[in-house]
Amino acid sequence: MAPLLPPLDEQRWHLPTPLGELADPQALAQLNPPGLASLPAPLLALLARRGHRTSAAITALLEPPAAPAALEHFPDLGKALERLQQACRQGEAVAICGDYDADGMTSTALLLGVFKRLGAQPLAAIPSRLEEGYGLNPAMVERLADQGVTLLVTVDNGIAAAAALLRARELGVEVIVTDHHTIPAVVPPYLALLHPQRTPEHSPFRGLAGVGLAYVLAAALCEALRRPDALQMARDLFCIGTIADMAPLNGVNRRWLLDGLPHLRRSPLAGLQALQRLAGVEEAPLDAQAVGFQIAPRINAVGRLGDPALVVELLTTEDGQRALELARECEALNRQRRELCEAIEAEALALLEADGPQRSPFVLLAQGHWHHGVIGIVAARLVERLGLPAALLAGEGGGRLRASVRAPRGFAVDQALSHCADLLERHGGHPAAGGFTVRAQHVAALQERLNGLARAWLEIQGGGHPVEPEVLLRLEQIDRDFLHQQQRLEPFGIGHPQPVYWSSACRVSQQKLLRGGHLQLELRQGDCSLRAMGWRWQGSADLPAWVDVAYRLRLDRWQGQERLQLELVGLRGCGDPESQGEVRLQRCGRSYWCRRQGNGVVVRNAAGEELLSSSTPEHPYLRALLQDAALALGLAA
Repeated sequence: MAPLLPPLDEQRWHLPTPLGELADPQALAQLNPPGLASLPAPLLALLARRGHRTSAAITALLEPPAAPAALEHFPDLGKALERLQQACRQGEAVAICGDYDADGMTSTALLLGVFKRLGAQPLAAIPSRLEEGYGLNPAMVERLADQGVTLLVTVDNGIAAAAALLRARELGVEVIVTDHHTIPAVVPPYLALLHPQRTPEHSPFRGLAGVGLAYVLAAALCEALRRPDALQMARDLFCIGTIADMAPLNGVNRRWLLDGLPHLRRSPLAGLQALQRLAGVEEAPLDAQAVGFQIAPRINAVGRLGDPALVVELLTTEDGQRALELARECEALNRQRRELCEAIEAEALALLEADGPQRSPFVLLAQGHWHHGVIGIVAARLVERLGLPAALLAGEGGGRLRASVRAPRGFAVDQALSHCADLLERHGGHPAAGGFTVRAQHVAALQERLNGLARAWLEIQGGGHPVEPEVLLRLEQIDRDFLHQQQRLEPFGIGHPQPVYWSSACRVSQQKLLRGGHLQLELRQGDCSLRAMGWRWQGSADLPAWVDVAYRLRLDRWQGQERLQLELVGLRGCGDPESQGEVRLQRCGRSYWCRRQGNGVVVRNAAGEELLSSSTPEHPYLRALLQDAALALGLAA
């Protein structure tokens, strides 16, 4: 779903910090990597602000090094390989216990296909979201042991399944755990553990999701058995699961995605071809954005509402007709997921409206009939709309409610739930998202405590929606060549997001409200004009004549036509650039007023003294002051 554009008065703009010594064009140009085509100055400024302040760092981003030997980074990998080689040579039954999200299901499919080609007899074992909950449990272990399974591999779960792993030891079932979730203080028993936290501190394997660990295990096993052919299609599943799980796009994740994404559209996986066909993306390049917004939701919908075995079969079948049948089932569940989300979101907004204009700092809403599988999606939508942390609670039976929590950046969900642990039956998560189970009689006390935590956060953070552009562009700089240069920085994702640019003093030559609440603008700077779209616009259609805009750059494809388009993430009024309007700056407790003068800047202090940018002062404070003024007036990147 496209990002929501909040009303003008709810946006908090934070302009990027000055580049310091790299503000000099010659110094910035020296960041271009030797031996590679040069990047334009705005993209170099962007990368410098993200910490890539040397040509070597930019080279590593554009051309990441090959992955090192996994055996040197995972202490238990050798032990796992020894046991799995035995299982493959003897044709043993090996259970693969996954999770019901896209990461867990692609991990399961990956190992299922590789183990089968290597001679083992693998079977998938994924718990039901609604009936069994997350992860390996003792009942699953007992069922598998009754089927004669003596070796179990977990993917995307297992490290916290203490009761299940203890039961496995009692039953003589050996367990290889591959997981990327937090390692508990007391570690359960296992034969071997593959976990990013067990690699060296600066290891390129540190950012792997569950499917990345499955890929490491499968690749090492194929190498040990001298069967590189058995790894066929595993990289395709790695790409889907890694993007779907929003793993950080650095280290080996970045290297393997750069290697795998260009081939994904022509993947021999019948299931992936069927998903592309139904999603309508079989003709376009299957980049990270297409995987994240078109393929992954169709896979995740099954885990939320249906049986994960459907996806595992879809991603392992070699029958094209069967793959199309299964993909249609995914499509139907995805439509159901969208309808459920829309209905629950409408109900949640109605509940908020009924509460009146005085909104709680922590949004907590509960309805017994809401579906557990989608309340996390709706909670995320409320965070995007309101700029506040939100929890949605659904009935679980027995006087209990199960919740999904989402929050804006800066509000740590995991810490907040830990502060409320005495009111909760169980809880877990990370800074941006989490979940908990609570008894109905504790909900009021829980809301009061969460409100206190959110109120304290808001006093420090401030309300509203942050708008944080990274680099200044003039509209005349935006063309197909610039877009091509930006594409060299792909793939974008967690840890390396798509750039947010800003352009200052754009004249709104046309504005139109479209059906669905979208805002379409025609923006002009000098002789250059570009279309801008504000999706799900929350404000009025009466905009100021001159605006600053923050946006991502898109290539819009419609009815066979392509055109560059700005996807707005921020919008604010500004003065006519030809007028003498001033902007106020706060620096070190002092106020300054700055204005344009031709192509330069004039800064005035409280005593009325003026500093001109043409004076080139030597004092570092004054040079930094002029840089800040130029940035605020849209005259510097």
